[in-house]
Amino acid sequence: MQQDCIFCKIINREIPSEVFYEDEHVLAFPDINPAAPVHILVIPKRHISNLTEIGSDDTALLGHIMTVIPKIAAKAGIAEDGFRIVINTKDNGGQTVHHLHCHLLGGRFMEWPPG
Repeated sequence: MQQDCIFCKIINREIPSEVFYEDEHVLAFPDINPAAPVHILVIPKRHISNLTEIGSDDTALLGHIMTVIPKIAAKAGIAEDGFRIVINTKDNGGQTVHHLHCHLLGGRFMEWPPG
């Protein structure tokens, strides 16, 4: 755990959040500033700052995250119509919380290009 990481504090229940999905490796909860009607953050429970810190030993964790996202999307009611996954990396990539997280966005048509 990173002492000043808000997501680590949510994982450890030091900061309350609505848990949308949880297993031994992943926690998912609604974004407090939603960019779509459905906006859920999916985070690994182990602190990883961003995608540039991913190593070969993280393959199983990333695979697990990608397999639970469709389940979370189905639970949220957006799997059938479609959804978008966004992973912002570092400051220029738009990352504001430096704990790896996936934005699961849905409930409306997603424009392209995104930003």
